[in-house]
Amino acid sequence: MGAIPDWLLRHTVLIEPLTGEGPFGPEYGSQTPIRCFVDAKRRLVRDAEGAEVVSETTIYMPLDTTCPAGSRVVIGDRASTVIMAARRDGGGLPTPDHLEVVLQ
Repeated sequence: MGAIPDWLLRHTVLIEPLTGEGPFGPEYGSQTPIRCFVDAKRRLVRDAEGAEVVSETTIYMPLDTTCPAGSRVVIGDRASTVIMAARRDGGGLPTPDHLEVVLQ
């Protein structure tokens, strides 16, 4: 199967990838539109420090997308911060390889 199928990528979001910390706080890359699948469902997840936080939205996007934890994602008129990004790579197995991004 390889990559996530195009027919599943029904939504478009804008991603500003976190590039590092500057003297005035986080610094972000340029805003990039990405086709994806948005699942607006509340669930409990763990952040990078291991704390339990509530996620409002999970996004499934192509595996080669750059969207590390701390990045900003704009869905419609709402901006959110990435809590966690997980690569789901089947390593050649017939699975839909994708990047799973969990938002606040």
